[in-house]
Amino acid sequence: MKTAFIFPGQGAQFVGMGRDVAEQFPAARTIFDKANNIVGFDLAKVCFEGPAEQLNTTTMSQPAIFTVSAAILEVMRNAPSLKPDVTAGLSMGEYTALYAAGSLSFEDGLLLVKKRGEAMQAAAEASSGGMVAIIGLDEEKTKALCKEAGQGELLEPVNFNCPGQIAISGTKSACQRAEQLAPEYGAMKAVRLEVAGAFHTSMMTPAAKTLSDVLAKTKISEPADAKVIANINAEYYGSAAQVRDSLSRQLVQPIYWQKCVERLLADGVEKFYEIGPGKVLTGLMKRINRKASIENISNVAAISEMTAKT
Repeated sequence: MKTAFIFPGQGAQFVGMGRDVAEQFPAARTIFDKANNIVGFDLAKVCFEGPAEQLNTTTMSQPAIFTVSAAILEVMRNAPSLKPDVTAGLSMGEYTALYAAGSLSFEDGLLLVKKRGEAMQAAAEASSGGMVAIIGLDEEKTKALCKEAGQGELLEPVNFNCPGQIAISGTKSACQRAEQLAPEYGAMKAVRLEVAGAFHTSMMTPAAKTLSDVLAKTKISEPADAKVIANINAEYYGSAAQVRDSLSRQLVQPIYWQKCVERLLADGVEKFYEIGPGKVLTGLMKRINRKASIENISNVAAISEMTAKT
């Protein structure tokens, strides 16, 4: 039976995440201690205690989610019979997927997502952008909504998460118009996302350039322990050069999570494990394919049950 480990991205964070895992499992606590040393501040404390305003920033949430996911993964590795055939991650979660597949070291992965968050925040502050989740429209209608609401300004679909859920990204004024117009197109609702800027659009070009420079200096290997599927095209990585190119392009191009999951299902994956804080990907899976088998591994109870099985 083919298995996939999947990892959440920005937005999955919450105050208290990973605390029970660190308290219960020494292997997880070791990961948090390593993270603190690498970033030079008490990242674990921010994960465990907040405040939420700090944890939810782009610069903090990305390394925090990466660390929590890696800590849970470290405990899962104590069950050697449970190994993934493929890994995947939503947006920032792709870095965790690459780490899980042996393409990145923990230190390099953490430093990359830290730099990624900083670069995205800087690009956001230099522009005026936002994102809106459109619920209940297909791709064609979402594109039509963006065209009318954009009025010549940047506004485009960028996160294809699951059927009926597409996030659009662009200037703040265009996003506001899209919120108002969405009901006219038949949308169930339009939800403004609490993000710093217009992620996955050309507004992130400065961030992509910064990240590309960092990626060029980072040791990256072709995934060896499992296949890794890329967000931007639902294709498997075949080289380190592809990893570098895709991760930088990811900041300015759409994310096709639904296509990634559908590709994995078509390629024979029968069991998915969501590893990390929250249950975002588990929820999306139910919308993509209700029959797909997925287990959420986000707390001590779930980890203990899983390791007991294996």
